[in-house]
Amino acid sequence: MTARSGQIAIRARRWLRLATAVLCGAFLVALTLVTVVDVIGRYLLSSPLPGAAEYTEILLMAIVFMGLPAVCLDDGHISVDLVTANLKGVAAHLQLNLARLLVAMVLGLVSWQLWKHGAQLESYNEVTVYLRAPLGPFAKATAIIAGLCAVITFFMAVLRLPKSDGGGV
Repeated sequence: MTARSGQIAIRARRWLRLATAVLCGAFLVALTLVTVVDVIGRYLLSSPLPGAAEYTEILLMAIVFMGLPAVCLDDGHISVDLVTANLKGVAAHLQLNLARLLVAMVLGLVSWQLWKHGAQLESYNEVTVYLRAPLGPFAKATAIIAGLCAVITFFMAVLRLPKSDGGGV
């Protein structure tokens, strides 16, 4: 990888991390608003927000899956480094990139299973109880995000990008 392409990849990583942080923040604000409106309606006006539980479930799903790309871009996956903590140089880079490849494979498997589940939900015309929102598209959206995370993590390994500093947004 050339120095120029490495800089482009690092800049793209920062931009994507910022974009996911902004989206997650927007979803978190929406979740807060749903909760506030529901609580005020429920306890002060005796009229809760219709479908509040389903809005909450959908927004939580959106927050988790929109945060997943940021975790991948930051190499922020949970890891136990009892053996690998003392690795230096080439061994540390090799371990990082092998771990990235393993994560990419697992995310690819998760994406595939979520897509199958979404197709199954669509075939049953499964919808939420109150809002009657179809569930298949939500499952397929999460599958697409998991698939994109698999691709991102794979390319981070192939391009041998340095480990993220974890800061930045």
